[in-house]
Amino acid sequence: MSTFGTLNAALSGVNAAQQGLSVTGQNIANANTAGYTRQRVTTSAVGETANVGLFSNGARAGQGVSVDGVARLGDTFLDAQVRSTSASAGYTAIRSNVLTAMEDSTHEPGANGISAKLQTFWAGWGAMSNKPGESGPAATLLAAANDLTGQIAGGYRDLEAQWSKTRAQVDGMTTDLNNAASQVADLNLRIRSTVAAGGSANEMMDQRSQLTATIASLAGGSVRDTGDGMVDVLVGGNAIVTGGTARGVQVTKVYAMDASSNGGNPVRLEWNDRTGAAVPLDGGEIAGALSVLAPAGTGSAGTGGVIAEAAKSYNAFATDLAKQVNAAHQAGYTTGGEAGKAFFAVDPTQPAKGLAVVVTNVSELATGAKDGGALSGANADMLSQLGARKDSPDSGWSNFVTRLGAASRTAQQQGNLAAASAVNAGQLQASSSSVSLNEENLNLLTYQHAYQAAARVMTAVDEMLDVLINRTGLVGR
Repeated sequence: MSTFGTLNAALSGVNAAQQGLSVTGQNIANANTAGYTRQRVTTSAVGETANVGLFSNGARAGQGVSVDGVARLGDTFLDAQVRSTSASAGYTAIRSNVLTAMEDSTHEPGANGISAKLQTFWAGWGAMSNKPGESGPAATLLAAANDLTGQIAGGYRDLEAQWSKTRAQVDGMTTDLNNAASQVADLNLRIRSTVAAGGSANEMMDQRSQLTATIASLAGGSVRDTGDGMVDVLVGGNAIVTGGTARGVQVTKVYAMDASSNGGNPVRLEWNDRTGAAVPLDGGEIAGALSVLAPAGTGSAGTGGVIAEAAKSYNAFATDLAKQVNAAHQAGYTTGGEAGKAFFAVDPTQPAKGLAVVVTNVSELATGAKDGGALSGANADMLSQLGARKDSPDSGWSNFVTRLGAASRTAQQQGNLAAASAVNAGQLQASSSSVSLNEENLNLLTYQHAYQAAARVMTAVDEMLDVLINRTGLVGR
């Protein structure tokens, strides 16, 4: 290598060290930036062109170092794991939150729960059996009955409110999903253009990675690299982002929990360009929300959405309570000797919300039995014992609360496990791609010494050239 060639090799070393310092500074500046992936300068040695001719001087040194680019030190496997665990965590979190809210709305066990209201109601009949015809115990009984029906209706309305709240969340999630998909498509185009022009698109790739993770947490899905700087995003095996094009989705216009008012149609996600074609979801918050918003199943299998199934249980409980109490009340007689009428009125289209107390005063209470006399209180005593029967309304309500509690507990455990998996995946990703200040400080020293050494080579060559050019031929003068 000529002297000038050595000078050029040293200059390339200075440039490489300077570029390394710049990238290290970028890493340090973004050490606390969410989603930032650390970067490294990639270099390669520049070799000397082979010269084996007549005037060859044998083995020769290379021509310095070439800065090939700035590499983004991400791990596609860990990125995919983050998306997968995020989808699972999003799905289970929604179900856990909804079931926990449903369980809390029952107020069981507690003084404000339906179980306590039932006990007070049966106790009211017990008091009437001891004092038939008296207005004081009658007022207490009717107040307990109205309190019970109000609690049942309130519990059902809580379910409707939870359904509506979750339904509104789906609209927001869908908007977020469409926005994220559109931004990924836009970044795809920008990244492809930047890479084709020889620039660095690492920061844009970081943004896109975060957006694809957001899509996964909302609707599951996977990412496929197309090899030209762009990626396709798939949801349920169908592309929601293809290159620079995003495919929009929408939620069906179903806004009531009662399936009969919706024509039996469920809430579901559909493609904008194919109305009626459901988007297959394999995880994510939207899938979790749609699962709890599903209509109640047919029969008693409980295979529908958890909110609608709970509402169905409320209606069944209200219907059974009215049926048993009315049958017993109508079998008795008032203190005036008249046959008892229905104690509860129930709306068959909405039993839980439409349950109402028909009896308004003591003269309408059928406390006596036909053979025991109008003032015997025998029928009131029999009514007070309804709650202790094997097939009592209390038993039906207890079974519902137990099932709901077990489902809520299971959902919470699944949510905790999925959340822990997502956190672990995120930590693994961070350990691989996030900035380590200790490592960057070491890199700073390395590049600093490399810069100083290369600069020292340039100084030495400069001095040699000065001697060669300015001092040669001065001997003897």
